Amino acid sequence: MATLAAQSRHSLGRGLADGHPVLVLGSREAGLRATVASRLGMVVCSLRHRGEELLGLRGGVGAYAARGATMGVPLLYPWANRLAAPGYRFGGHDVALDAGTPRDEHGLPIHGLLAAVRGWTPTGCGAGERGAWAEAVLDAASREDVLARFPFPHVASVRVTLRDAKLTIETTIRPAGAVAVPVSFGYHPYLRLPGVPRHDWEIEAPVTRRLRLDAQSIPTGESDPVRPVRGRLGRRRFDDGYVVADGGRPFALTGSGRRIEVAFEAGYPYAQLFAPCDDDVICFEPMTAPTNALRSCPQSVEPGGSYRARFSITVAEVDAAAARR
Repeated sequence: MATLAAQSRHSLGRGLADGHPVLVLGSREAGLRATVASRLGMVVCSLRHRGEELLGLRGGVGAYAARGATMGVPLLYPWANRLAAPGYRFGGHDVALDAGTPRDEHGLPIHGLLAAVRGWTPTGCGAGERGAWAEAVLDAASREDVLARFPFPHVASVRVTLRDAKLTIETTIRPAGAVAVPVSFGYHPYLRLPGVPRHDWEIEAPVTRRLRLDAQSIPTGESDPVRPVRGRLGRRRFDDGYVVADGGRPFALTGSGRRIEVAFEAGYPYAQLFAPCDDDVICFEPMTAPTNALRSCPQSVEPGGSYRARFSITVAEVDAAAARR
């Protein structure tokens, strides 16, 4: 790993992950290192705290690049999670999605376009007292492989910043043509607590309403009030959509003296909580819209405007006894 720049508090380095170029953002005092594949949708493909990996890496960067197999902290773009059918209509456009679009176990399109994973252009990076950062853009207005499945010319940019113990990801969408661009993206952080059994993980989710889902995990349009999710994960599993309280407390995963917080800071009024029984990960997923929104009148950004969304992941060392109280 070659270091490009180093300061007393933050550093920036280059490397390879499965043969793909990556940038490594470092925070010396916090003992945190975030690795970003800036040409592959700015996916955060590693987050190490005191040398231990906090992300589920699953098939790795190679599988993510080849077939969109999610891992780390990927951007789900231009839609998050599932669509109810292999096509949608928005702004007078009828769009059919071909068989090359990633599908779930029901055969439904999921996690956006593989074409939107590849071909990002790095636009800058650096390190200093205020943090280490990297930025890249997807010029979807010039990408026929994207426009064929999402015919709304626009430019997307992602900036990842590590400052002390906080990793912030900011995403901006700007129309590049005369038509509005639907906003339906999200992120899928695969979090884990190394060395702690899954059933001992303590979780907090400041949700206010749960979306009713059908048998294929598609929202019905109705929701129910719920109390925030708290307590030991145990044998519980989740794959549920929620409304998030505006300005609410962060989502959190705690265990064995470590606490990981995910804060939905701006532009993410929905969340998907995913905790499978067959993989030791939990996902607090920031979403700009509920699942299937691209088929059910999503919000949009008009020409000349922009949509900005921001969330953060903070890692802290806490007193283990206090965390259990």
